[in-house]
Amino acid sequence: MATPLSAEKLLGTLKDEGVQVVEHRSWRDNNRDGSGPWGPVHGVMIHHTATTETETTVDLCYKGRSDLPGPLCHGVIAKDGKVYLVGNGRANHAGSGDGNVLDAVVSERGLPDDNDTDTDGNAHFYGFECVNKGDGEDPWPPEQVDAVVRASAAICRAHGWGKKGDTSVIGHLEWQPGKVDPRGPGISMDDVRERVKERLGKDPDWSPDG
Repeated sequence: MATPLSAEKLLGTLKDEGVQVVEHRSWRDNNRDGSGPWGPVHGVMIHHTATTETETTVDLCYKGRSDLPGPLCHGVIAKDGKVYLVGNGRANHAGSGDGNVLDAVVSERGLPDDNDTDTDGNAHFYGFECVNKGDGEDPWPPEQVDAVVRASAAICRAHGWGKKGDTSVIGHLEWQPGKVDPRGPGISMDDVRERVKERLGKDPDWSPDG
């Protein structure tokens, strides 16, 4: 039963892992806690935004849309590797997904196919939206993928996840049927998980290039 990190703990954890953090507006108090539970938390979910411009994307993820109130994630990862914190608490990012996938994340074993929408993911996953067109052609710069890995590893390290396996970090496409994110040249969830696992075997300030 993992208790969600406080805003200050999340911020410090990300910085310790070498993440370039930008605090957006009143992110510490921006959440959807009134619409459902937040926690226990079990993993990290990675998305792409289907947008191109960082500033407007960050604002959108902070405020949400008319049909989906914000925050739409906990952090927005820009192409230059900066992570903009936009929410703390329950966020509208995961939606309903497969309970069997959640069970696999909890037990840190191989992920089954996602073929159901019977479980509220917003209660159990930290979410990062990554700026990318989502068309399968827009490339993911190394700086952005490194930020995905560092942010994911930071949260896993803080909660003690990753000791039994490497499935505490998943893509939206592995959670909810019909989703395709994240996709595009330069990223795959298997590679992200391998790199998170590698980081967790090192000190938080470790960099693969020395």
